[in-house]
Amino acid sequence: MILCYEAAANRKWNSRSLFTPYDPLNVPKSVAQKYTLDDGDGRLYQLTSLINPSPNRPNLTYEFMGVTRVWRWTRERMETARQSGLVHQTAPGRVPRLKRYLTEQRGMPLGDVWSDIPPLNSQARERLGYPTQKPVRLLDRLIRAATDEGDTVLDPFCGCGTTVAAAQYAGRKWIGIDVAYHAIKVIEERLLGFPNPVNYSLGGIPHDFASAARLAEKDKYQFQWWANYLVGVQALKEVRRGPDRGIDGQMYFMNGPRGWGRILTSVKGGQHVGAKDVREFKAVIDREQAEMGLFICLNDATREMNSEAASFGFVETAHGHLPRLQIVTIDNWFRGKRPTLPSLGHVSREFFEPEKQQRHRVKRPDPNAPEFTFSFPGGKPDEGTVVHFNPSVAKREPA
Repeated sequence: MILCYEAAANRKWNSRSLFTPYDPLNVPKSVAQKYTLDDGDGRLYQLTSLINPSPNRPNLTYEFMGVTRVWRWTRERMETARQSGLVHQTAPGRVPRLKRYLTEQRGMPLGDVWSDIPPLNSQARERLGYPTQKPVRLLDRLIRAATDEGDTVLDPFCGCGTTVAAAQYAGRKWIGIDVAYHAIKVIEERLLGFPNPVNYSLGGIPHDFASAARLAEKDKYQFQWWANYLVGVQALKEVRRGPDRGIDGQMYFMNGPRGWGRILTSVKGGQHVGAKDVREFKAVIDREQAEMGLFICLNDATREMNSEAASFGFVETAHGHLPRLQIVTIDNWFRGKRPTLPSLGHVSREFFEPEKQQRHRVKRPDPNAPEFTFSFPGGKPDEGTVVHFNPSVAKREPA
């Protein structure tokens, strides 16, 4: 259901955008009966009158192509149309008429039911997994109808950012707001897919320990999303409200002949976190047979927590000898201290589809297979572009 409201009498409404072009292979019968003439190039046209409906227009009364009439246009415009081949005179002395081409008409006006935009099915390329996601074509039509290029579009519940994407494509400015941090990250990834860099600013995201502490106090669930994205979590479908079996997020990495490796995360935004929580997370890592784990907490870890994590030992990966469990505190993160992780950036997005994960599990290589050296030939990016790579985010910026 699409509801339209106006806040002022000077609201914009571009009615021309609410027409669908005629399909040359399926022109409505009533229209086809009018457009029966052809110049030989396949373009259909009809002849329409150039005479002014008002007979009392002295300034538009003149001779044109040997005929004097009260014409619809000025002499200069009539002459321009004639030179462009748009004026047709069947014989000398006959009243000239205008060629009106079918392809230049607005098309069929849209009705109350828009059946020309299909819904997003499970196989749609633009589908992002949001249950309420709308097609970009739908928002594009609404935006073009109600705004002009350069206007600002506001979506206060922007979700996965379809309105933002459509406004960007249509050359509009935009403001998107959402309560979920996950939605903001989805939109950021969406904007990275544009052919040219998109300039935007992001507000409301913690940029220091104090703002992170406020988020943790206000909404533990959104703090969990934010902390997961902070460290580079990829498989966020695992993060849900309700029972999570001790897993708040997952990261995957290519692990040489061992196939792929998995890193689990546990996020604690409360004040009362101790060695018992670390010990319970160790049990989760063992149960899930994951290679590594990150225990993310707001405040500094106690000596007992660090001892518990250190007792978990190390794991051998294709990226080196790495701690199996590391504690990441938000306070230390903003001080520049980062966990030691294998490279995550080159795992394909397809890897996180459930059916693709299953295929990887079935074909997991033999862990005892010998290691080989792999080479990756490449080339420089397009001139004028600098590409920055980060384990969780890739951005394109002007040079």
